[in-house]
This record gives sequence, structure tokens and C-alpha cells, in this order.
Amino acid sequence: MLTSVDRLLFVRRVPIFKELRDDFIVRLASVMSELTFPSNYTIFRQGEEGRSLYIVVSGRVKVHIGDKQLAEVDKGKYFGEMAVFDTQPRSASATTLEPCDCLELTQEQLYDAIEETPEIAVNIIRELSRLIRRLNDNMNATTSNRQ
Repeated sequence: MLTSVDRLLFVRRVPIFKELRDDFIVRLASVMSELTFPSNYTIFRQGEEGRSLYIVVSGRVKVHIGDKQLAEVDKGKYFGEMAVFDTQPRSASATTLEPCDCLELTQEQLYDAIEETPEIAVNIIRELSRLIRRLNDNMNATTSNRQ
């Protein structure tokens, strides 16, 4: 069981929440569920409906499509965020590489938080824009290397 200070520290590390006031982070962290998963456990599968993002408190999770690993997520990082922002099926699967503890934030909890503190929407847009820029840069670098 995490203390409220530990929850605050983990939620604070998520880029979309990084710039928010501590009092808001404390309220948000207090509604998140703590989940424990064994090693080699599939948290969600590609194609499933999803409405939660997860923050890794301990352990490691791989995000993958079939056997192709897309990312490895460790302590303090998050995954599954796309499902919180849209109603599309999960684009990949997430499976634990070792026993994991996670905090879960549901779409409903996030939307309630945005209603209460609209600046979180700006942080989300900013972080998603950074992600798209990084992906574009990676694609451009790959394309340049092939020529």
C-alpha cells in the first residue's frame, strides 16, 4: 500500500500531470486504484476496449503487438494512455515482465479531473504533441538512414 506522499510522487512523474499544482495531484492520486499483477500477466490485449492508463510503481511491463515489443515500461512511467483519450480499441497489448504494482486512472476519473482543473487538458495536448514530434523525428531519421 502506497502512502499518499508516494502516490503524489508517482503521479507527479507522469508528463501530462507534471505541471499541475500539488493539491490537484493529491486529489487525483487519491482516486486512483492500486493494482498488483504477477509476472507474465496480460494486463490488456490489443483490440480490447480500454478506458484506463497505468503508472508503474514497481516492476516492468512490455507493450507489444504479438511477439513484436514496442516499448518496455518501468517504475515511474505510464502506458495505456491512448484508451483514456479516445474510445478506440487498444492498439497493443501490455504484459508484465515481472511482478508489478501499478496505479490505474480511468477515463471517467480523468474527465472529472479536467472538469475541475481545465489546465490538465492543455498539459495533455502538450504531451501528446511532444510524442508526435518524437515519432516524426524518429521516422525522418529512419528514412534518412535508408537513403
